[in-house]
Parts: sequence; C-alpha cells; structure tokens
Amino acid sequence: MKKLIYFLVLSYIMSSCQTNAEADNTKQEKLQAIQEPSNIPFQVLNIFPHDTSSYTQGLIWHDGKLWEGTGWLTESKLLLTDLKTGKAIKSVKLPDNEFGEGITILNNKIYQLTWEDHKVYVYDLKTLKQEKVFDWPYEGWGITTDGKALLVSTGGSNLYWVDPSTFKITKTLGVSDNNGYVDSINELEWINGFIYANKYLTDYILKIDPSTGLVVGKLNLTGLLQQNNQPIVANTDVLNGIAFNPTTGNLLITGKRWPALFELKLN
Repeated sequence: MKKLIYFLVLSYIMSSCQTNAEADNTKQEKLQAIQEPSNIPFQVLNIFPHDTSSYTQGLIWHDGKLWEGTGWLTESKLLLTDLKTGKAIKSVKLPDNEFGEGITILNNKIYQLTWEDHKVYVYDLKTLKQEKVFDWPYEGWGITTDGKALLVSTGGSNLYWVDPSTFKITKTLGVSDNNGYVDSINELEWINGFIYANKYLTDYILKIDPSTGLVVGKLNLTGLLQQNNQPIVANTDVLNGIAFNPTTGNLLITGKRWPALFELKLN
C-alpha cells in the first residue's frame, strides 16, 4: 500500500513539473513570436527656441497653433506658444499646489491632467475659460484622443480609453513588446491610427498599435540636444513632448526645460 501511495505521489509531482515546464515553454514561444519593435529613422528639419522654464508635460499642434501643458509646483500652466519664438501668447496658471500634466484637444475643449491631485481641467478652446473639473482615480500622466474617446496614461503599462463627457473608463489596454509589458508610458499623441508615447526617463518614443497594445516601432532620440549643438545645463531634464502636424506629416519634439523644440520628419 505504501509503495502504491509513493508511486501516485511521485507521478503527480512529475506530472506537475511537466505541466509547469510546458507552460513556461508556451510563454517563451509566445514572446519569441512577437517581433522586436522596428527602428524608426528620422531627420531634423528645423530647430525652434523653447522656454527653458517650461517643464513640458504635454504638447499639441492644433489648427496651426502650438499648445503646451507644463508641470512643477507653483509653475504649472496651460500655454498657447509662439512656435518661432518659444514665447507664450496666452497662459492659464494652475493652483500653486497642483502639478500639471498632459493635455489634448477634442471638440473645441482642452483637457489638462494633474499628476497626483486626481483632477482633470476642461477649458473652452477659444476663451480658455475653465468649464469643468473631472475626478480621475489614478495619477495623470499623458493624454491624447483618437477623435472620439480620450486616451490616458498613468505611468504604468496600461492605457485607458475614457468617455470625454464623463471621464469614465470604457476600455483598458496593456502595452507590451517582445520582452513583455512596457511600463512608464507617459506623454501621448495619436498619429495616423497609432499611439506614439514617450517612455519616461528614456530617449525613446514608442509607436503602439491600439488594437493589440504591441509596440511596433521605436524612435531613438538619444543625444538629440548634443548632436544639434543645444546647451545642456543643470536643470535640463528628460525628453517629453510629442505634437503632430497633420498638414506636413511632421512631429514637433521637445523635453522638460529643454532649450529647443525640434521638427522631425519620419523616414
């Protein structure tokens, strides 16, 4: 009887080990089946001045105008910026204790996130008058729109589709590549059916397929300031800020307290 019990226990253990091994192999095969994101080549077409006091969190090109959302306590603003000079044309200041984050425009309204305050400000595009304040349960990082819904990042690997009239979540999508989930998703821009996203604390902009969450391309902007002879000082911070000009098909790229804003053509 003891031998029978021993045999059954041993068989169970061997079966469990085999099942776990098969599961690990299946997982590895799935990862290997996902292609590494392709490199996206680019060229710098123009370099414009950028206000080095702007801790850039969001950037939009809309109807020939450049809008910028900035962060940092006592310094968070919504700006209408002159592209050629880098100077603010209009400015709306957030409360001193709130940290501004990403911005987007939909249906003649500007949406501006805050980081840890769980607030989303809604402004009239023409007057910049504040119309609403929504509550948001997570940290606010980046925001964009597909023309119908709003898409929000919170610093992790998830993207949230949100109803613009209520700011309620309607869909959640995890972002991943050939190595698994990708975290630190930050500033967002919807471009020709894809989501482009800064990966925070890196020099990469990721191209994400919204139907799968897979990163299908990567824009490597390492050394962009140095290679274009732009000054780097103590408070020059990381890459952050993606705007798309649908007329030219080019990107406008900057960073937090960067001295320059770059117009890039993707090849």
